[in-house]
Amino acid sequence: MRKGQYRFVAGFLFLPVLLYVVFVIWPYIQTFGYSLTDWKGQSQTFNFVGLDNYKALFQDDVFMAAIWHNLQFLVFIPVITILLALFFAFMLNAGGRSRAGGVQGVAGSKFYKVVYFFPQVLSLAILAVLFNAVYRSDGGGLLNGFLIKIHLVDPNNPIEWLNEPNVVLWALMVAVIWQGVGFYLVLFSAAMQSIPKDIYEAALIDGANRNQSFFRITLPLLWDTVQTAWVYLGIIAMDMFVLVSSMTQNMGAYGGGPDHHSDVMATVMMRNFLYYGKSGYACAMGVIMLLLTLILSVFTLRVTRRERIEF
Repeated sequence: MRKGQYRFVAGFLFLPVLLYVVFVIWPYIQTFGYSLTDWKGQSQTFNFVGLDNYKALFQDDVFMAAIWHNLQFLVFIPVITILLALFFAFMLNAGGRSRAGGVQGVAGSKFYKVVYFFPQVLSLAILAVLFNAVYRSDGGGLLNGFLIKIHLVDPNNPIEWLNEPNVVLWALMVAVIWQGVGFYLVLFSAAMQSIPKDIYEAALIDGANRNQSFFRITLPLLWDTVQTAWVYLGIIAMDMFVLVSSMTQNMGAYGGGPDHHSDVMATVMMRNFLYYGKSGYACAMGVIMLLLTLILSVFTLRVTRRERIEF
């Protein structure tokens, strides 16, 4: 019976595992193989160059700057998104107080959930178009137009939000955070709804205020969900290709601007692969991106690991 059971399970697993190996694992292996060559992408004739591409990467100022930009996204995007989503989720689920002394969300919490989640249904292309209209570098842009109206910006010299070295990364972060907060708000709200209200009511009877309820009850019981959100947001921060290439496309091939102020690893990789024809070099960048993402995921899971709290 047991041998028959193993054959039965293996029979069901064989095809999915085969498809995974062919369409996921094998392309990774191919990418690593091409990264050791001078492949130009136009033909299958290439020469083996060993680790020369990887040595060149660490002498490439553009790529090293792009890594630094990704690291800045990695620090600020998860932190700000999770903090905002936790705050809004707590207010919508346990931030209000009923007249009977119980625990409930603020008035209109169901409506607010829909409003906050709405940006999540927008595609990245629509998001890029929307924020390009906000950041337009003339008086017709929403942000410049508002600042001109309140006399904080000279109408003859509007701010070029997507071309200012000290501003462009923050402008991109705002777009990502604006879209992502709603999704993680719903995620955290679903996790909060599984927490018995009796715990909050007992804390309320003991004299706990909102801050104490959040830090002593809500956050410890949501830690597993926060950990998962951190990993997903970290992966988003390590990519950023679509927004950078869409919102800064007029300032350089595949985004990044003429001075590479907003370049990320993905835009540098695609520029080398499609624009410069340095496909083997670009494959080496892809391998580095994969390794950094894996290291990030493992590090985050290890650092944020803690004993599971039951209720």
